[in-house]
Amino acid sequence: MEEALRPHGLGTTQWYVLHQLAQAGPTMQRELISLLQIERATVSIIVSALVRKGLVEQVPDATDQRQKLLRLTTAGTALWRELPDLSFIREEAFHGFSDAEIDTATRVLKLATERLAQRLKGAKA
Repeated sequence: MEEALRPHGLGTTQWYVLHQLAQAGPTMQRELISLLQIERATVSIIVSALVRKGLVEQVPDATDQRQKLLRLTTAGTALWRELPDLSFIREEAFHGFSDAEIDTATRVLKLATERLAQRLKGAKA
């Protein structure tokens, strides 16, 4: 994935943000924390980089000015259309597994990651 994105100047997490915005449309920045399972500070860094590149814009939320709505810019939409289709990665990695098996693996890995994150937070406190 990194190899396919490198010529476009994108990292994998930046791709996931663009994917979310291209597929789901405008998204609240705070929603990316749970969608991507990454820290708030990391989301801020990634979004800032995409804003600097002119691919994403932040718009203050109409009801809460402190919250930011993210959406693709014209340049972001154009880049998204140019990016290679990365669906082969999922197909290659999960070929032969049923949807139920993939769902189970996803649940287990998500829970394991959450447990480790909670343990790390407890160790820092």
